[in-house]
Amino acid sequence: MQIIAELRKCFVAPLTTLFQQAGIEDYRGQLESALGMIRPVQNAGFGDYQANFAMPLSKPLGMKSQDIGAKVVQLADLSQLCSKVEVAGPGFINLTLTDDYLVQQAMTAFDGGAHPQAGSPIAGEVAPVGDRLGVQWAEDPKTIVVDFSSPNVAKPMHVGHIRSTVIGDSVSKVCRYLGHRVITDNHLGDWGTQFGMIIYGYKHFGDGPAYQSAPVKELSRLYRLVRQIMEVLEKQAAVPKLQTLVGDLETELADAKSVVAAANEGGQKKEIKSAKQKLGQIESRLNDNQETLSKTIGGLEVAAKDDVLQSLVKQHGNIGTAVLEETSKLHAGDQENLQLWREMLPHCHDEIDRVYSRLNIKFDHCLGESFYHDQLAPTVAKLQASGLVKQSNGAQCIFLEEFDAPMIVQKRDGAFLYATTDLATIEYRMQHWHPDKMLYVVDHRQKEHFDKLFLVADKMGYQAVEKTHVSFGTVMGPDGKPYKTRSGDTVGLEGLIDEAVAKALEVVSLVEQSKKQGPEFSEAQRSAIAEVVGVGALKYGDLSQNRTSDYKFDFDQMVALEGNTATYLQYGYARVNGIFGKVGVSADSLVAQHPKLMITNDAERALLLSLVRFQDALEEVLVDYRPNLLCVYLFEMTQTFFSFYNRKDCHVDGAQKDVQLSRLVMCDLVARTIKTGLALLGIGVVEKM
Repeated sequence: MQIIAELRKCFVAPLTTLFQQAGIEDYRGQLESALGMIRPVQNAGFGDYQANFAMPLSKPLGMKSQDIGAKVVQLADLSQLCSKVEVAGPGFINLTLTDDYLVQQAMTAFDGGAHPQAGSPIAGEVAPVGDRLGVQWAEDPKTIVVDFSSPNVAKPMHVGHIRSTVIGDSVSKVCRYLGHRVITDNHLGDWGTQFGMIIYGYKHFGDGPAYQSAPVKELSRLYRLVRQIMEVLEKQAAVPKLQTLVGDLETELADAKSVVAAANEGGQKKEIKSAKQKLGQIESRLNDNQETLSKTIGGLEVAAKDDVLQSLVKQHGNIGTAVLEETSKLHAGDQENLQLWREMLPHCHDEIDRVYSRLNIKFDHCLGESFYHDQLAPTVAKLQASGLVKQSNGAQCIFLEEFDAPMIVQKRDGAFLYATTDLATIEYRMQHWHPDKMLYVVDHRQKEHFDKLFLVADKMGYQAVEKTHVSFGTVMGPDGKPYKTRSGDTVGLEGLIDEAVAKALEVVSLVEQSKKQGPEFSEAQRSAIAEVVGVGALKYGDLSQNRTSDYKFDFDQMVALEGNTATYLQYGYARVNGIFGKVGVSADSLVAQHPKLMITNDAERALLLSLVRFQDALEEVLVDYRPNLLCVYLFEMTQTFFSFYNRKDCHVDGAQKDVQLSRLVMCDLVARTIKTGLALLGIGVVEKM
């Protein structure tokens, strides 16, 4: 049901005629842009859809916008789709679909796939199901690689991983549902400096019994300890340099103030402005470096209170160099380090797999950095042979006109970098998977890296594949700062899931207590429901946000029964099941009765209009890979359902048989759309709540 696509087809010929009459030869771009301005109305008083291209086309066509609107309406054949077409204001074309067309599209959705299976309070598999709901397959399916999640395996997953994981999973599911061939890859951080740090920590500070009982917890402790020691040493080395820099800037500031004073006495306005501008720049640099110096000294003062840490800093003053040596030995195939890495890695995989299992996340591939290690030298050699690489201070670099700093692919000591691995990864994917698109779901701080990566990939001959950095903002705490524990540590993802489930259990129990007939579920059933609701709340709380924005994490808001939450949608799904239970009809028996859909009031029409827009909402998600647009659709559709449900003239129970069956069709479509829509967000439903 691509309603917008059908409407746009009706306007192609009229707009083409106007472009040709205006003598515009290459009008394809303008035509596509104009068709993109056919959208659902914001105000239902203007109809169902609106075409707003008349004003932008006024100048290129040399016509008044009102005349453009009138001429297009005159030329367009909309009789099969619209009962009302009118030109308003400066050429806006308001379109109202016929009731017959709405009914036809809704019945196509009703007949367009299997019904959800009822059973236990848990509805079953979360993966997108075969229920097509009339959604058509992509006419030109693409092969799309989606790279997402990508944690460092030797550390527990934390709150920062939630965004990449759920956004990437949802985008993958929507692409697949619309008919594209999707290959998901979890590019794990299972190699490199982090393991050099852990191996060093294991050799010098390892606790054998602790490692045996909780391997990843101990490895994480070792990583943090080594990082702490390195940070103290880095700060100690930085203080003298910062102090010298601050002193130099203070001297520059004094000189700049003298220049401003002299300019004020006898200079021209231009000289005064220039002097003040330079003064402001120096003040800004001074303030920044003074703040950095203050924070660095403050960090050292805190560390000085930790006697154990101070002792370790003194004993391991060369830890930075030693970590690089351990990393180099691992990469060179040193048997001891390689054996340690091989022994540690399965524990790390088990840890993250447990978290993915609770989140119902699966990948087609988990090809980590280690997978590409043997391909790094050949990749650099290929870059050298093509003339892309130049040596700078002993390092192999790619200089790009668009950037001041080069992309380094091999350091002076021979070590490779993330950029090298990413280039080798692109080569592998192109040779083995032949994608049309590659999506990298990675936070916004990596923008420059991906801008460089894509430019270099183009220079390597991969211009044809579409490469997109699907960036996202930061998860913030109530204080507006990155979400941390009270001690300042990053919040663990599994602990976050536990807390979300606990909050959901409170809500489920509250609903149970409010039931007039008394509690309906056993403790085990409530716990099972809470797991689905809690995990769903956590995912939806992230997915409902504009991915490029930061957002504040709020458990209470996430599990609320009202507002734009997964819990609200899951409750709507359960209410529909309650309607079927009350009238004693199942979805399967409804099909057997061959119901006829009819519109008897405006609430029914509004609900059908909302339901048949499902595919348009999914198509919109893929325009810029924004799952929040699917959340908006599901929330607004569910709101429309509750408006229908609460109307006295829309009751299902007690209605005439033919009207009852018609309304049950609507209710069935609501339930199936919620279930399928949530599944595409990676979220389950509950049959009762």
